[in-house]
This record gives sequence, C-alpha cells and structure tokens, in this order.
Amino acid sequence: MKFICSKCGKSEDVTTRSSHCECGGLWDLDFTPPLFRESDIDRDEWSLFRYRKYLPLMDEGWRNITLGEGLSPVVRFDEHVLLKMDYFMPTLSFKDRGAAVLVAHCKSIGVTEVVQDSSGNAGNSVAAYCGKAGIACEIFVPEGTSPKKIDMIRAHGAKATVVPGSRDHCADVCRAQVEEAGVYYANHVYNPFFYEGTKTYIYEVYEQLHRIPQYLFIPIGNGTLFLGAIKGLEELMRSGVIDKMPQIIGIQSEYCDPLLQSANIGADTPAPVTPQPTLAEGIAIGKPMRGEEILAYTKKYNIRFIQAPEDMILPAREELSRKGIYCEHTTAANYAAYQYYCNVCGQIDDCLLTMCGAGLKSDH
Repeated sequence: MKFICSKCGKSEDVTTRSSHCECGGLWDLDFTPPLFRESDIDRDEWSLFRYRKYLPLMDEGWRNITLGEGLSPVVRFDEHVLLKMDYFMPTLSFKDRGAAVLVAHCKSIGVTEVVQDSSGNAGNSVAAYCGKAGIACEIFVPEGTSPKKIDMIRAHGAKATVVPGSRDHCADVCRAQVEEAGVYYANHVYNPFFYEGTKTYIYEVYEQLHRIPQYLFIPIGNGTLFLGAIKGLEELMRSGVIDKMPQIIGIQSEYCDPLLQSANIGADTPAPVTPQPTLAEGIAIGKPMRGEEILAYTKKYNIRFIQAPEDMILPAREELSRKGIYCEHTTAANYAAYQYYCNVCGQIDDCLLTMCGAGLKSDH
C-alpha cells in the first residue's frame, strides 16, 4: 500500500507526513481491496468498520477510534425518493465516515497533532475523532460558518480558528500553516484515506437494499462523498455485485458551480468562478482541488450536473421538515436540486438522496 502522486506518478510510503508530492500533485492511494462479498461483512460490528476487510487499515487501532459511525438507515420519503440518513452520525454529518478512517490512519502512524480547514462539518468530524484518539487538533473555518458548528469543534477539545474571507481563502491560510509548521494535514480533500471512509456509503446502501438505486443525487463541493461513492461503486462492479453504474447527478450551488460549468462544455478543469454567499455553504467551493479528477469521472461515467437554485432551498427544507426530516441548509439543497431536475427533465423514480447534515447545525 503506497501513496501515488496524481500528477507525476511518484510513489511514497503512507507513513509520510507530506500532504502532497513535491511536484504539487495530490496523493492517490494504491490500494485494491478483495472482491466484495456480503458474507465477509462483520455484522457483529456496529460501525462502518464492519467493512474493514475492504478498508486500508494498518492495525487494530480503529477499535479505539470508532464512535459508532455509519449504519445510517435508508428511509422512503415518497414514491420517488429514498433518503440515506447520514446525519444520524456521532457529529451529525456524513463526514464522520471519512474522519473515522483518516484519524485511525493518523493514530496508526504516530501522528500527534493535525490541522484541517473546513466549512464546518469535516472539521467537526476530525475534531471529534482526534479527541477520541488523543491527537491535538486545530480547525480553520471561514467567517460565516455556523456558530453551532464552531461550538461543536471547540467542545471536542480542538482549536477553532476563524479566517476572514471565502472558504477557498480559508484553505489557503490553513495550507500555509501546514507548510510553515510542518504539522500533519488531516484534510478531507488532500488525504485519500478519507475517501476510503466515504465509500462505505455505497457498501451500506447495497447491504441494506441488496441493490443500488437507479439515480444517485450527490452534492459536490470538494467531492468527498462523490469520490468515495465512485470508489465504492467501482469496487462493486469489479466484484460482479452490480453490472453497471447508476445514473449519478452531481449537485452544485447556483452561486458556486465551477464543475457544472466545465461539465456543460466538456472542459477538463474547473471553471473560474467567484463564489457568492449561499445557504448551501457546505458545497460553496470555488476551487475544488480534485476538480480534474471529478471531471474525468464525469466523462467516464456520463455523470450529469444540476444546480440547487437558491430560492428553492428554504422551501425544500420546509417540505422535508414537515415530514420529519430536519436537515441543514446544504442538505436541503440536495432535495431542491432533485426537484429542479424533475422540473427540467421530467419526473424520475428510484432516486437516492443523501441527508448529509442535521438541521440544528445550521440554524443561524
């Protein structure tokens, strides 16, 4: 198991403290799990580590890291839509999937201090798991982040540093700190161990439904769920468990859509955009660092994109809430995008949407 540079192909041991290759390329993980078989799921383990046979774990340290993440139910919302309730997690967001695996890796290689940048949810997850692991943690968040998310980060014992300006500027400030201080960058975009956690989203759906729905609506900011889902689906196809990719619909904010713009014209790199304030703060990423990789998958698997119209987010959140689903604004944007897709393309059935963040986290 090695890191492989996505640009120059150089290999590096996964124990490295370097957040990227010296050429500037991001690390990919050279790891091929065994063929997926439901009989190999450890059904006595009530966390995503029930799939540990398919995860790049170096030791048994995960047993002291897990907080019971994963195993979120799939709920039928109406005759057309299924909801994967990923805000039923220890820190109330799907990011716990990636954080659990990433922090387990950090503990295995002896990391004692990490930094991370986040719009809130990923930072909150990393802070929680670092707290469990006894790893010092500082999270950089952009101004405008929900105060409740910041409160949760601090409650886990991490330092929360609020950075004036945009989400992308916040990332730049954090990365400068990484380079200057040499501290480990436990980042959900840079570190491929995070995607090994988010791929369990797909494993769970298959275990629960014994199939994959025809349409998967996936929000894409930096693409942490998207890239994990692709990885999980590819592993199921390689294993002969499914015979084709479902139709994936990538969701971007109306006010921040660099990948949608590029996909519409067949470009290979994200379009330059200036993010505008949006209720969908969790996907307001103007410069997705793995944008080229996301766009390459877009072409490979005929992935479509749709906007979440800003004026549809609050009505979508209210409609979800009236039926017992109290989610954050970015999550409501997923349902708004589904509604908009149906308005534009016609009604579709057998759709799976992720409910990726809980409502109380964004009431501000």
